[in-house]
Amino acid sequence: MKIDEDLGLDREDAFQTDDEENRAERVCCHVEDDTESDFTFPSRNSSNNFIGANNSKWPQSYRKSMDMLKGTTPQSLSFLKRSGATGSMGSSSCNNDESSLGTPLIFDTILDEEVHTPILITSEQSVSVNGSIPSEKQCSFTQALINGINVLSGIGLLTTPYAVKEGGWFSLTLLVIFGIIACYTGVLLKRCLESSPGLQTYPDIGQAAFGVAGRLMISVILYAELYAACVEYVIMMSDNLSMIFPTTNIHFAEIYLDAPQVFAIIGTLIILPTVWLRDLSLLSYISVGGVGASILMVLCLLWVGVDQVGFHRGGTALNLANLPISVGIYSFCYAGHSVFPNIYSSMREPSLFPFVLIGSFMFCWTVCTGVAISGFLIFGDSVESQFTLNMPMKFLASKIAVCTVVIITVSKYALTLTPIALSLEELVSSTWFRSYGVSILIRTALVISTLVVAMTVPFFAFVMALAGSLLAMLITIIFPCACYLSILGDRLNKLQITACICIAVLGLVIACLGTYSSIIRIAGRLD
Repeated sequence: MKIDEDLGLDREDAFQTDDEENRAERVCCHVEDDTESDFTFPSRNSSNNFIGANNSKWPQSYRKSMDMLKGTTPQSLSFLKRSGATGSMGSSSCNNDESSLGTPLIFDTILDEEVHTPILITSEQSVSVNGSIPSEKQCSFTQALINGINVLSGIGLLTTPYAVKEGGWFSLTLLVIFGIIACYTGVLLKRCLESSPGLQTYPDIGQAAFGVAGRLMISVILYAELYAACVEYVIMMSDNLSMIFPTTNIHFAEIYLDAPQVFAIIGTLIILPTVWLRDLSLLSYISVGGVGASILMVLCLLWVGVDQVGFHRGGTALNLANLPISVGIYSFCYAGHSVFPNIYSSMREPSLFPFVLIGSFMFCWTVCTGVAISGFLIFGDSVESQFTLNMPMKFLASKIAVCTVVIITVSKYALTLTPIALSLEELVSSTWFRSYGVSILIRTALVISTLVVAMTVPFFAFVMALAGSLLAMLITIIFPCACYLSILGDRLNKLQITACICIAVLGLVIACLGTYSSIIRIAGRLD
């Protein structure tokens, strides 16, 4: 065997795990004797890209858990078992990576001495973040496009008519502007991923840009965004079910619960068993129909408008005082960047990823704009935070729309909460405590906490505006620009640097204004 003893690795420019030599030996076993290594690691710009040996690698389960949000292939349906808290959650619909959820996503030590066991890799192969040969990328362009559209087809659609009521008709121009900027920042994430073969997820990018602190900060904000979505699901279910049964209430001793509170509790009890499921592939099959569900709700809205209620002119051109609320809602509509790196990493032809982004955002913009205009023309200034709450229940289309909302909530809640649960289970230090009982306890506590928050702050539009202004703006606009400048800053021209700085500053200003306005409106409702 012809072996190149010097791998050409710069001391400061490569990652290595503690058992790299063992991994190298396993790789060498599968390489032909006459194969020569032509693999080189790309150099990195800053010492911030490296991670010390004793630093945390949390969250390790991010990649697999986020893959569930873009669709999975059903295997078997089972409840949490004693095998551990971070076991396999089902394979992705277009990525057959069989590695454990606990596998580190990025190397956590610096190369301090030469590698004595050479790694031989053919020109057709590349090294994954954990030092092993990565699984074959199987996502076609069409599959990636469907996944991207499904990620963006969220609950923000229901609130766009209310955003027009708050900000006026001209606020719809922000929906276009944010769509363009969000699409551009998605491309920036792609370029960050391309800077090193070891980067596959958003936390990986944060780690490469700002070290462990960047990884932790981005991970916490990503999980906070998912938690806010779970709170919104509970509010959405309680509001819509109370429309069907408006007279429902419970009066026991000194406790009185109205219809939304009763159905918040009932809805949570219905959802709770789905959170205990270990294999969520069945729910993924249902939730992947988010695109169809969005189209169905649009058709129901138009059905009510054309056949029953009609369309009416009205509204203001621009309302600057309430514009930050509209901004937060529009930002929430484009909150898909947490999953975009996973979609890119699973694509068979990653060069087509920008077209996936363009197609996904165009679909999202078209549907959201159509619903915003139609919903406000139908219901006018009386439009509620969810347009389904305005639809008269005596019509069949209204019942179909409400049932669709409930189905979306039941199918997506567990998928959205599971990444948070897995990340918390990772923090349990002792393997003995990572039992099915502890997993169920953690997940149950998370579900109950979302119920408490939803019943305390049951304001769907304002909670969405707060999450959009504070969390989605950071994940979608600010962090992609900051990471891009940190990782690739020395390779950029002045125009690119200026554009990133301007976008980040604009996002920061909007985030501050939107967060402040949302908190003020929520506080006003609570008084």
